[in-house]
Amino acid sequence: MFIPNDQGAPASTDFVTPTAATPAVHAAQPSSTPPIPREQIRHLLLGTLTSVKATIRLLHKLGYAEPNDWSRPISTGRPNEMMAILTKRVIAE
Repeated sequence: MFIPNDQGAPASTDFVTPTAATPAVHAAQPSSTPPIPREQIRHLLLGTLTSVKATIRLLHKLGYAEPNDWSRPISTGRPNEMMAILTKRVIAE
């Protein structure tokens, strides 16, 4: 919804002073620490649609992966079997 400037909403060209609620954005400064090495890993879930969805929900509840990061369930061609794939980058130690 459009709110005219005279009603309190700043226009996109108005300068807004940064506050605690809207901190100033600073340019990214180069870091002296090397990047953490990460490797790609793929998880493959095979099972009924119910078990695949339940496992995705469990991994989300455990904080491992977001449900939207998984592929849509795909039929494997076997009766009542579905597959979902997750590609994730993990810290390589």
